[in-house]
Amino acid sequence: MSRPPRRSFRPSDRAPTAGLVARSGSGPTQRQLRAGELVRHALVEILREEALADPALADVSVTLTEVRMSPDLRHALCFVVPLGGGQAPEVVAGLNRATRFLRGRLGRAVDLKFTPDLKFIRDDSFDEAERMSRLFADPKVRHDLDAQAGTESEDDGGPGNGDGA
Repeated sequence: MSRPPRRSFRPSDRAPTAGLVARSGSGPTQRQLRAGELVRHALVEILREEALADPALADVSVTLTEVRMSPDLRHALCFVVPLGGGQAPEVVAGLNRATRFLRGRLGRAVDLKFTPDLKFIRDDSFDEAERMSRLFADPKVRHDLDAQAGTESEDDGGPGNGDGA
């Protein structure tokens, strides 16, 4: 009796696993999101507890809104906004000057294989949200939105909607 030949599995023959699937522009993985939140929480605690020597950071409260991790988790892009929005370029520059100190503290605070390199940039999402609110409050736009809302309510539940009531 002859045995059937043993089949060797090449990587292309195997079913793809979740962690190794090539992603093409579909956003961050769960791993990146989890690591980003872990780094964000740790940095918030470090910034809250430590007194940074940089004069641009003296007596300034900073909101750390998001941390985006690279796919290999070696780089972290940190989005910050100083409280009140004032002197944002100076605060961001001060945080970028303090990255060695912050990275050292972060390495003790998080349990990652590599402590990521940090880069701080200003978060413009609050300014964009304010701009959108001003745009929606414009009388011309408000008129169009109110007119559109009126036609939708007639279509959804107005008289003569065909339900026999």
